Formats: sequence, C-alpha cells, structure tokens
Amino acid sequence: MKAKIFLWIPRILTILAILFMMMFSLDVFGGNEPIYMQLVGFLIHNIPAFVLMGVLAISWKWEFAGGIVFMVCSIAMGILFKGFQGNPASLIVVGPFFLIGVLFLIHHFLFVRNSKTIE
Repeated sequence: MKAKIFLWIPRILTILAILFMMMFSLDVFGGNEPIYMQLVGFLIHNIPAFVLMGVLAISWKWEFAGGIVFMVCSIAMGILFKGFQGNPASLIVVGPFFLIGVLFLIHHFLFVRNSKTIE
C-alpha cells in the first residue's frame, strides 16, 4: 500500500504543479493583439511547462533520473526566475518541483531498488 502511495503522489503533484504554472500563461488573452499573437505568447509562456512535461515522461519510466532532473530544473528555474535574490514568491512556483524530485528519489530507493535486490 505504501509503495502505491509513493508511486502516485509525485506523479499527481507534478501534473497539478504543471497545471498551476500553465494557469499563469492565460493572462496573454484579453489584450488588443490579434489572436495569432496571443497564441504565440501563450506558447512562449508555456515553454517551462512543456519542458516539465518531458521531465515527467522521463520520470514515469526512470524515477532516479527523473528525480535528479526535477531537482536540477527546480534550481535552474529558481536562478532564472531570480527566486534566490529576494523574490520569495517565485519559490512558490519552483519549490514543489524540488519536493517532487525528492519524492521520486524516495520511491526509487525505498521500493524500486529494494524490489530488484530481493528478486
């Protein structure tokens, strides 16, 4: 039972965190620009979310690699969003991905690696 909880919690949290990030890109709609410019702005704002979707796809198969990549992406986003220079609000967006990386690593070390050594 614990294995299933640790299996699904990081995946569900990742999907929710990506949707939370994508919610911020909806502010491009409603301006005076033509619709094609708004769509381009929407796609540009969602580049980090698309990268994180790719990392989730990697994590789904290889949890150890995905956990490390999530933690590296979290630190990189903190640097790019200037989260470590007095802007604590950006850490609300960046912090969950570090936690997700840790959860993927916990599941890998507690359940996946131990099940391979037992067999």
